Amino acid sequence: MSHYTYILECADGSLYTGYTPDLKKRLETHNAGKGAKYTRGRRPVKLVYSEEYDTKEEAMRREYQIKHLKREEKLALISSQ
Repeated sequence: MSHYTYILECADGSLYTGYTPDLKKRLETHNAGKGAKYTRGRRPVKLVYSEEYDTKEEAMRREYQIKHLKREEKLALISSQ
């Protein structure tokens, strides 16, 4: 089973980082307004970055690292993909 770390860009331009084992379902959930509290009022959301990992631990570790990046660093990460 694959595990994903991702960055979503919300309609207001804000960036949201998360982890999921099912990226397609998570994106649909966010766009339906049922996702994380942070993105509920900021839909639609667009997937702008994702990484795939073999284990949950690796994906969650990477999510933690990305969450603590400054906005400019996240944008650089997005543009490098």
